[in-house]
Amino acid sequence: MSLFPEKPFTDFFKLEKCLCQYGKRFELDSRKMMSLCIDRNDGDVVVILSGTVLLYRGDDILAGIEQAPYIWGLPDGVVKRSVEIKLMVRDYCSGYYLSSVQAISAIESRHCWRHAFSWLAWQSRVLELRNLHLIGHNAYSQSRAMLMSMAEWDEDLRSRTGVMNYIHQSTGISRSVIAEILASLRKGGYIEMKSGKLVGIKQLPLKY
Repeated sequence: MSLFPEKPFTDFFKLEKCLCQYGKRFELDSRKMMSLCIDRNDGDVVVILSGTVLLYRGDDILAGIEQAPYIWGLPDGVVKRSVEIKLMVRDYCSGYYLSSVQAISAIESRHCWRHAFSWLAWQSRVLELRNLHLIGHNAYSQSRAMLMSMAEWDEDLRSRTGVMNYIHQSTGISRSVIAEILASLRKGGYIEMKSGKLVGIKQLPLKY
């Protein structure tokens, strides 16, 4: 059973067609993570066409990992963001960015509000479900939710993401506790790992 709702690809491509003529293109290729250049005075809408984006809160908690295609920052043209979010990329990533004010103007002039609403509704639901599985739960339940989300990634992303680091950065759970949980799950045959990366999972027990 999928942990998160399916990404609305049709609405993404409608929005991308609406916004692309105003965007400033970028291509980032590095073995290290790099911050995207975001205009803090206005707020930028960032459209990711290829690659993977990591979203970090201002306190360095990993808020999510998103694979292209992806759009970030649409609400900033209406309501300014009160929580700092840093977008980071690994390896190769391409796309474009434009000011949030310009994005809202383009959406309005091209009557793309329905597609924007659908995209934002999807983002909101993902955050809602993520909070549902993390806030107020014990270390095992949080780790279980993170493992289930990783199981939905494609094989390439899983092969480049360490399980322990991902859970630790997403939840703040100590590495020693995570290591104990992972060891028990591997011993029980619930997960398969190789070199610290997740290969696959079976039905995870609800309780540890």
